[in-house]
Amino acid sequence: MITRRTVIASSLALCATSAIAAAPARRGRLKQSVSRWCYQDMPLDALCAAAARIGLDGIDLLQPAEYAVPRRHGLRCTMGYAADIMTIPNGLNRRENHAAIERAFRIGIPQTAKAGVPNVIAFSGNRRGLSDAEGADNTVAGLNRLKRIAEDHDVTICVELLNSKVDHPDYMADHTAWGVRVAKEVASPRVKLLYDIYHMQIMEGDLIDTIRKNIDWIGHFHTGGVPGRHNLDGTQEVDWRAVARSVADLKFQGYFAHEFVPVGDPLTALAQAVRTCTV
Repeated sequence: MITRRTVIASSLALCATSAIAAAPARRGRLKQSVSRWCYQDMPLDALCAAAARIGLDGIDLLQPAEYAVPRRHGLRCTMGYAADIMTIPNGLNRRENHAAIERAFRIGIPQTAKAGVPNVIAFSGNRRGLSDAEGADNTVAGLNRLKRIAEDHDVTICVELLNSKVDHPDYMADHTAWGVRVAKEVASPRVKLLYDIYHMQIMEGDLIDTIRKNIDWIGHFHTGGVPGRHNLDGTQEVDWRAVARSVADLKFQGYFAHEFVPVGDPLTALAQAVRTCTV
């Protein structure tokens, strides 16, 4: 039976939900952003407006044609796609890909620099029978062709670490140690790792200690609840506030980008994630 009391209670709950999504978050020590692809049903302008209200600093993973949109809302694109020819399965670990990737980056990195985008994403590619050692050597060779372009334009190339257990079978850069080896050998301040916490929790766990030991080689973070890559809430196995605090304690100056598929009201989920990671 619907009563006046239940109507009032429902209205209060709706108002509370709207307030969570709309109220700006307290500014913390981490610069937080959000990945565009997780909110594909929302126009980019609307996502940017909401992100600005929630207290985010930018939007992650945009194409060059989209770089200007966040600026209309006082934000920036925090990571861009500068070489569409490079994909998760087809990346830097094969030398036959290097020339085409270099050509794409010679166009894409100046575009990102002009737009004030600090980072571009890169992928190792799948193994396809290639040993990890040979794949690492090939990736180093490819990045050595690219690093001067990045250095000249003050843009950081971030090689993403992904899990090969659940989401990306056969992906090569599936452990931190592999990525750190590559970054150390390239030895450029403009070649770093994109440490995806969701993926590395699945592959390795031991998140906080691994981050502390390798922070010099990490240029960017992604979040996502484990299991399922959903909201950063009590249904997940990662203590997100502890992870965020550990990253902030290391004086990390890059971006901590939310890359989870929201369950329920998407902006409420995003606002809650931002609050959880505001330390």
